[in-house]
Amino acid sequence: MTRRWKIGLALVVLGVAGGTLALWLFLQHGFSARDQPTAVEAFVARQLRHLAVPRSARQAQNPIPATPEVLAEARAHFADHCAICHGNDGSGQTEIGKNLYPKAPDMRQSNTQSLSDGELFYIIHNGIRLTGMPAWGDDPPEEDQDSWKLVHFIRHLPKLSQEELEEMKQLNPRSPQELEEEEEQNFLQGEDSSSTPPQHHH
Repeated sequence: MTRRWKIGLALVVLGVAGGTLALWLFLQHGFSARDQPTAVEAFVARQLRHLAVPRSARQAQNPIPATPEVLAEARAHFADHCAICHGNDGSGQTEIGKNLYPKAPDMRQSNTQSLSDGELFYIIHNGIRLTGMPAWGDDPPEEDQDSWKLVHFIRHLPKLSQEELEEMKQLNPRSPQELEEEEEQNFLQGEDSSSTPPQHHH
């Protein structure tokens, strides 16, 4: 039996097992994104994720050097694009991250850190089906330097400093309401030197 057949068979078995488990859960108490995945679900999901990444992708090496400049660029990118679900610190403890199903992982922990650079790149570039993780790679994989830079930043998450976290807070996207509040605060603080009222955005 070839490797491709083995992988196909394993996917079918895991799919049937996952479907059976999902049906049982639905019959028991329905589906809710608030539920914590069971140990069986988590195991099946990890196996499917592993099998979904081609061996060549798992073995790929990061072609981008981990320079301070690259880490700074990736940190800014993460704060602007990824932190809304994953948190600046990668913990997943955000309003969106905690309410996804499965929950956004704590990327500082071994379930993420034990993945190869190639696996991390593949997940960022292609996303993960049936989860909240979208595919971020618009360019062909060989041209997607941003995702490789993010791999370096994910490796750095367990060592993230308080100074870096404070910097990232300034780079997080702000909602229209937050921008309006910030504008009003700036106006109030400078009202002695300016008579121009704050502009309100709707």
